[in-house]
Amino acid sequence: MSFFIKGKKKDRGGSASRGIKRKIGRPQNGRNEEVSSESENEGEQIQTKVSEEAELQETAQEKRLRLTKLYLEQLRKEEEEKAENDDLHKDAVADRLKEHLMEQRGCLMRLVAKEVQQPDPSSLRLLRGHKLPVTCLVITPDDSHIISGSKDGAIIKWNVQSGKKVSTIAGLKKGDATRAGHRTQVLCMSISSDGKYLVSGDKGHLIQLWDAETCKHLHTFKGHKDAISGLSFRKGTHELYSASYDRSVKVWNVDEMAYVETLFGHQDAITGLDSLGRECCVTAGGRDGTLRVWKIVEESQLVFQAPRASVDCVQLINEMHMVSGDDDGSLMLWNVQKKKPLVIVPHVHGSIQGEAGQMCWVTSVAALLNSDLVASGSYDGFLRLWQCGKFFKSLVPILKIELAGFINALKFSSDGKFIVAGVGQEHRLGRWWRYKDVKNGVLIIPLSQEMPPLQADGDEARESNS
Repeated sequence: MSFFIKGKKKDRGGSASRGIKRKIGRPQNGRNEEVSSESENEGEQIQTKVSEEAELQETAQEKRLRLTKLYLEQLRKEEEEKAENDDLHKDAVADRLKEHLMEQRGCLMRLVAKEVQQPDPSSLRLLRGHKLPVTCLVITPDDSHIISGSKDGAIIKWNVQSGKKVSTIAGLKKGDATRAGHRTQVLCMSISSDGKYLVSGDKGHLIQLWDAETCKHLHTFKGHKDAISGLSFRKGTHELYSASYDRSVKVWNVDEMAYVETLFGHQDAITGLDSLGRECCVTAGGRDGTLRVWKIVEESQLVFQAPRASVDCVQLINEMHMVSGDDDGSLMLWNVQKKKPLVIVPHVHGSIQGEAGQMCWVTSVAALLNSDLVASGSYDGFLRLWQCGKFFKSLVPILKIELAGFINALKFSSDGKFIVAGVGQEHRLGRWWRYKDVKNGVLIIPLSQEMPPLQADGDEARESNS
């Protein structure tokens, strides 16, 4: 299959987006003319309407230019508030832009893996409340709360410090139409980077939108024809990407509660999805053996062929690198600009006890954003942490943490001080095995390291300066 696939361009407005010209006549006697308040209001309404029409008709390129200008102005205002004198303003904005550019290029890293400490088993906290296996979870942007979903259809919001439940959205029983919720298993969820919205997807092909603070139901997105297997908000926006067993990826505008478009390409059920700040997302194609990077604006996709089996999970480390896990036990590092994996570590979680030759699947992966620290989960009894080598050309085991059951979900806190695991008696997508003695729940694992400052990654940093 071709590495680069490009679809037909859609008409995004054409000549209609060139703007609207209006002629405004001058009063003959400006000094003596009086304008009523009603006329002023009518003028404002006309200008507002024209502005809205112009905004709707702008092209993708014009939209990017407008948003860039707004972003620069926002940076300038923030730095002006922080700086004590005018001489520092330009340097502060330039530093922020340089840091942003290096982050986009994937060469800004926190070297934190060597700081991770083996946690004391007594410091691990298990939060119990779900009746069935936990399948997914998110951590709020301020690291104060965890929100988890389960096969019981329930969503629970937890306080990290106290470990207590803050809110519970119980799963719906058959015939219950009095409130909003999930009637089937919750398989995935995502929270917006501003902490405003939470979305959850279920086996019944519905996406539910919630207020992340109050857990109040806001909207139901319909359109997929099979189970929702992946959700991700684009960082810094309310643009939502969803993936499904129906082999499609859909784009949604949450602010407008509206569907945008559908992307096709996978040949089997999609099993994972992730995104960061760029207008693109990455998906794991399960048994079709591919990872795909979807470029939304260009309406194209990059295809990465895994060398072995089914690709079950994927997570972006930064805008240029990602980590994936297979059902043959392989863990792989990728560069989004290279067709083949940079690193393949086979059989990272060993084999099933008593079944020679049957390797444990990698059921979940996580990456601390813009760092050298990644994690993998399975059902071999251990959560494993890894260090990415220089230029992501190696993957070295750091430590393993004893953890029974299926590790169905993993998330690092934004400061890297702890990692959260969603565990259960069964795999999140099926019932191939079942461990009856395992307790379903959410486990908080402290890593106890202070975050080092961001550092440029060697030669790539020199390239960004040139």
